[in-house]
Amino acid sequence: MKVLAGDIGGTKTNLGIFEVTENNGISQVNSLYEQTWQSGSHTSLADILCLFLAESQVQKLAAAIQYTCFGVAGPVQDNRCRVTNLPWAIDGTQLAKQFGWQKTALLNDLEANAWGIAVLKPDDFVELNRGKSTPGNASIIAAGTGLGEAGLFWNGHQHIPFASEGGHTDFSPTSETEYRLCEFLHRKYPEHVSWERIVSGMGLDNIYQFLCHDQGVQPPEWLAEAMNKGDAAAEISMAAQTGKDPLCVQALDWFCYFYGVEAANQALKIMSRGGVFLGGGIAPKIIKQLQSGRFMEGFTRKGRMSHLLEAMPVKVIMNDKTALYGPALYAAGPLSR
Repeated sequence: MKVLAGDIGGTKTNLGIFEVTENNGISQVNSLYEQTWQSGSHTSLADILCLFLAESQVQKLAAAIQYTCFGVAGPVQDNRCRVTNLPWAIDGTQLAKQFGWQKTALLNDLEANAWGIAVLKPDDFVELNRGKSTPGNASIIAAGTGLGEAGLFWNGHQHIPFASEGGHTDFSPTSETEYRLCEFLHRKYPEHVSWERIVSGMGLDNIYQFLCHDQGVQPPEWLAEAMNKGDAAAEISMAAQTGKDPLCVQALDWFCYFYGVEAANQALKIMSRGGVFLGGGIAPKIIKQLQSGRFMEGFTRKGRMSHLLEAMPVKVIMNDKTALYGPALYAAGPLSR
């Protein structure tokens, strides 16, 4: 079955047409055509879809499509979503009507990622903790423009993904330094200091800015200039990975630790004995730092419950197509039945 699938984020919108097949109960997803846009350069998803469907390579492929699905970075209710880090309101039913599709589904972006895990291969992952995999619930957490979280319920036969907005729960400091970080962020975000303000692209920038404030220093001129011109988090990460700035190294170290802390918070709430997955765009780019042990230090630091977390497999998803595979599988499966 040919389907149209999309991954709609605050930074990028990825669309693709996929062929979904099944052989002996195992699904496979084959990409036929994909394209990427900068989300902020457009006023709506419908505008981007018009551009995509007008492509000569797409027109013939799109003629037979009846089912479409989009993973969207935000809470989905009644097949509608207001994107968290983008001024877009998306209505799946209205999109189906506008473009003549039989059905269009919107999924939370991490729920969509969770669906995509089913078609990944062993070499699509990097292991952070071997643990002991047992049948049970699993979880996925993804730092990117924001912080996404979702669960996978084990029904005794297979995992059924479900959405969550856990990234917007309260940040919970546990040391004097972390309390100072929380106070620093509360001045910046007086309405609410969530985990997304720390474990995300903006979060890495926030951590670095706090360290500068806490230690009474200014960013070096070359870094401040680069941060002002481009993606501040990317510049901090690059400076950390190359060892060019010691405070950036410290910021990324703390980022990995906090990533582990919140992944563990989620894993305990869901009882993720079936595994914990790290998705999103940041984790593959900082894989060496995640493997350094700082992530697992944060992940297993849970007192009496540490033994539960030590037994959970933890893997980083390295395949950047997962967020498209998931909506494609959903469109060809649950949506079309």
